[in-house]
Amino acid sequence: MTRGAPDRRATSTDLDDLGLAVAVPDRIERVVSLVPSLTESVARSAPGLLVGATDWCGEPPGLEVTRIRGTKNPDLAAIVALAPDLVLANAEENRAPDLTALRDAGLAVWVTAPTTVDGALHSLDRMLRLACRLQRPPWWEQARALWSAPPPPGPRRRALIPVWRRPWMAVGRDTFTGDVLRRLGVDNVLADADQRYPRFDPATVPPHDLVVLPDEPYAFSPTDGPEAFTAPAVCVSGRLLTWYGPSLVAARTELAAALAR
Repeated sequence: MTRGAPDRRATSTDLDDLGLAVAVPDRIERVVSLVPSLTESVARSAPGLLVGATDWCGEPPGLEVTRIRGTKNPDLAAIVALAPDLVLANAEENRAPDLTALRDAGLAVWVTAPTTVDGALHSLDRMLRLACRLQRPPWWEQARALWSAPPPPGPRRRALIPVWRRPWMAVGRDTFTGDVLRRLGVDNVLADADQRYPRFDPATVPPHDLVVLPDEPYAFSPTDGPEAFTAPAVCVSGRLLTWYGPSLVAARTELAAALAR
């Protein structure tokens, strides 16, 4: 594959979250995002900068860009044809061979990989300022202030957080989602698992007093999921629980309210 637009002179080389050097052009005018949360982050910060996003990028509503299929099966030729100055990706959401192919095509690829709320805010700050050449947006400042508060008072709870069914999979060690809940007074019972998203048997999980069911990546709902568990279950927005970006502004208050029901 050959990049369609002439190269712009890179004025700096910075390291992304993987520690990979990315030569960032001096002017960023065309961005392709391979991750819904990063799409929202850029679109809310600099409307018009995005030229391509996945089919799953639904925020903000009405975003008019070229769609390049999904996070796991992006249309690489279509991405190259868009001639982006920058491609945004995530180590968990996107496949390494796809990102390598985009780099081999001459594109600057910036990969995020946060596993905590603080890490996500730091990662977003670097991505927006160093990679996208933007000023720190107001929503980032709001999110940082909100998430600097201590956990709510009261006893802590222990929760199982499924993310998939058939087979059952849940949030395990070292995840952004687990840290979000920890900051809201809810500890993940599988935080010491060997894997970040281990399989589990609902009948043999460690003792817990709550099941948190996000509506993505599996679309858990009040009629699909709670019936498999004896502990009380609460259905929450996957965007609020698993995305990092402008959603962090509403996430703390809305998730805390949902968990308190």
